[in-house]
Amino acid sequence: MYDLPHHKENNHEEIIQFMRDYPFVFITGAGLANKPVATQIPVFIDEKNGKYSLTGHIMRNTDHHKAFEQNADVLAVFTGPHTYVSATWYTNPSVGSTWNYMSVHAIGTIRFGDTDELISILKRLTLHYENDNAASATVFDNLPAEYTERMMKAIVPFEIEINELQHVFKLSQDRDEKSYDNIIQQLRHKEGDAKTIAAIMEKRKSKVFPS
Repeated sequence: MYDLPHHKENNHEEIIQFMRDYPFVFITGAGLANKPVATQIPVFIDEKNGKYSLTGHIMRNTDHHKAFEQNADVLAVFTGPHTYVSATWYTNPSVGSTWNYMSVHAIGTIRFGDTDELISILKRLTLHYENDNAASATVFDNLPAEYTERMMKAIVPFEIEINELQHVFKLSQDRDEKSYDNIIQQLRHKEGDAKTIAAIMEKRKSKVFPS
């Protein structure tokens, strides 16, 4: 990770909120043979007594499940919107272009849980993503028991205790104010992530260029 001071967010709560806003994470690790493994899954971010953890579930007996059982050290990567930034938008365009993005790395240790923990996670997950609609046919409590029993045999719950958080919010903070404003204007004319990054940069401008 690029550990540069001008690409950091000093408000810890904003970092945690970013994680909550982008919970579909890339989890990677390695088994005893040091072969890298990875998976992408949604997680919940919980806090207790000042310690943060991630909870979710993965398929049993996959390469990543087996590796994480052998080596509990994992890295979960939270990624947000990202976009190309052309150096032609700078007051001095005779430099390399770049990419603006936001990312949080959660480093921790994984623990696999039992059936009761799996049921709790599945209830929470299905209800959350159905917008707390308990009447939805797809929330855990409304699914056929035959289906849930069969499904649960194929998945395993986990909890990752976070030992360290690293982050990069690279949003042109190292540019002069005129360049910063022009980047926002250029990105506004684009779609998708570019427009989103423009809005984020505009919201954060007072931090970058305090009056």
